Amino acid sequence: MALVVKKFGGTSVGSIDRIKKVADHVARARAAGDDIVVVVSAMAGETNRLFGLAGELCEAPDARETDVLVASGEQVSSALLAIRLGAIGCPAVSLLAHQLPVHTDAHHGRARIKGIECRRVFDALRSQRVVIIAGYQGVDEHGDVTTLGRGASDLTAVAMAAALKASACEIYTDVDGVYTADPNICPRARKLKRVSYDEMLEMAGLGAKVLQLRSVELARRYNVPLVVRSSFDDELEGTWVGQEDRSMENVLVSGVALDQNQSKLTIAGVEDRPGLAARIFGPIAEAGIVVDMIIQNASADGRTDVTFTVGRSDLSRALELVRALTSEVGARGVRHEEQVAKVSVVGIGMRSHAGVAAKMFRVLADERVNIEMIATSEIKVSIVVNAKYGELAMRALHDAFLSDDQNNAGPETL
Repeated sequence: MALVVKKFGGTSVGSIDRIKKVADHVARARAAGDDIVVVVSAMAGETNRLFGLAGELCEAPDARETDVLVASGEQVSSALLAIRLGAIGCPAVSLLAHQLPVHTDAHHGRARIKGIECRRVFDALRSQRVVIIAGYQGVDEHGDVTTLGRGASDLTAVAMAAALKASACEIYTDVDGVYTADPNICPRARKLKRVSYDEMLEMAGLGAKVLQLRSVELARRYNVPLVVRSSFDDELEGTWVGQEDRSMENVLVSGVALDQNQSKLTIAGVEDRPGLAARIFGPIAEAGIVVDMIIQNASADGRTDVTFTVGRSDLSRALELVRALTSEVGARGVRHEEQVAKVSVVGIGMRSHAGVAAKMFRVLADERVNIEMIATSEIKVSIVVNAKYGELAMRALHDAFLSDDQNNAGPETL
């Protein structure tokens, strides 16, 4: 008998009919002999609706009360699923985060899990019941409800699987696995059978929406085997995410990711002196703004241009902070580009194969796509381009690296 954690997202429980189908799936798995723990998101659109209600009452709703409000979405879906399972003869119990509890810090809206108590889960499993846990939520040291951030039911599921030492964590969603690129942009994208934690981390951080980034980080830390599967077709094989092995190194590139939610800022003509970067990026970090790519270009006159990217929603705040620093850092001006796209190729095979960046640049040159910024890691090359060229660049790179006759090629063909 295995203990399996199954997570169902908002589209999977988005209506009464879909909840019935999820219940049938869970009941079949329980009848096959496995112990089942289910983590559910709110019904599709419900969290946005609740945020909208709060916004109608107040321009900046209190964070604590907002968490109390939006956490109710998962309470509804978990109870509905438990009701349906009981109705079809599969005993189940729903548990909210504070009933376990799922301990978090007190950062409302983006709390971090500190620990999970599993006694109630094991008690319910021993009594032959399916356990349904409301995702996305926790409780802080004061007993207040917290939420883990948008899309964080994945994180709840992985954390539960780690705490319970489950044999697998199955993520059921509206796609049937992890693809080499977004199929809506690249019609030739293919589903991957397996992908490493590191590759999935890069793809999740670079714009792929299949798995939440923090959930992949946690899965890697605790070696939780993940599988992404379709909630609409049990017969479809999903994508396994786990430890890399030698066979993965034969695949040069596993995927191409596109993030169209980026903006670029340049602080021009800054005095080139020690402590400059700390003075610029310290206030940005204190404001909770995540900086992605950074480039510094020194000139012959002893000055430098500092260019960096942030999420588009953070652009106005970042601009305000940078402009306030202009005179202090001796800058000649600040420029920004509101819409840029980041395109990345990812693959652990890049560790041992040379020439990926050169080929990437050649492909984009042939498409007359100008590269504005470049960043690399051991298994990734990312570039920033004008937003209007993002999808073109993604398709061109996917065709170049992931066509059947290219991706398993050795370094001599690059």
